Amino acid sequence: MLKKITQIKKWQLGLYVALLVAVIVAMISLKNCGGNTIQVSSHGRVTSASGGDTIDVAIEYSPLSCYAYGDTLGGFNYDFLRLLADSCDVVMKYHPIVSLKVALEGLNSGLYDVMAAQFPVTRENKAQYLFTQALYLDKQVLVQRITDHGVAVNSQLDLAGDTVNIVKGSPMRERIISLSREIGDTIFVVSDSVYGPEQLFLMVATGDIKYAVINETIARKMAASHPGVDISTAISFSQFQSLTLQKDNKELCDNFNKWISRVKKMPQYREIYNKYFQQ
Repeated sequence: MLKKITQIKKWQLGLYVALLVAVIVAMISLKNCGGNTIQVSSHGRVTSASGGDTIDVAIEYSPLSCYAYGDTLGGFNYDFLRLLADSCDVVMKYHPIVSLKVALEGLNSGLYDVMAAQFPVTRENKAQYLFTQALYLDKQVLVQRITDHGVAVNSQLDLAGDTVNIVKGSPMRERIISLSREIGDTIFVVSDSVYGPEQLFLMVATGDIKYAVINETIARKMAASHPGVDISTAISFSQFQSLTLQKDNKELCDNFNKWISRVKKMPQYREIYNKYFQQ
């Protein structure tokens, strides 16, 4: 019976995500922001690249990167890229993506020119992709529920023999495997191919899963409205978060680095940064 209830909860969460994306499609597919358009299919997959001088951006739909509130769009990556596009006379088309796996597939196949998502600059990732200069620093934290007795995991050692959930395709798998070696015991990893970090957080909050590992910036924003969830246990050190491009797209990466350097000197950039990281 409990298993059936859990399956229903997951189905409801999946429906919620699908409806949320559908609302975004209906609301923003007609929206034009100074030459910067947003277009996404009902399944979160792009049907074709734009071509020409338009830069196709796969942008993660999350509380930090890109989200809708009322009839307005926000998120650090979205606001930053809009400022960059307007300031540097660049035309971008944004494609909100829930799944990191889908975003990477689109980047690898050439459907997207650049990806703006929670994808840290690690040695393993640098072997496969190009990264721009860092936009901000982030780290990975454990998401767990707070019970009447406090939390079950007070340090990384407490994860020995337990299971954590991550987004499929996330480099967090390598970090957790390394952590297993560090503590001298196995930490089992479940890679979720359907949900993103925001949904994994909610699944912990509702008790559908026990633990999740996601980036701190998203976890912190989610935890503000979920006081029964703890995010105090760090799983990694701080890591650079940058824009991601194909390995052979060096010219565009160089251009982005020039544009980013220019934008970071602007007072509008500091306002955007403070809005999402200093509140």
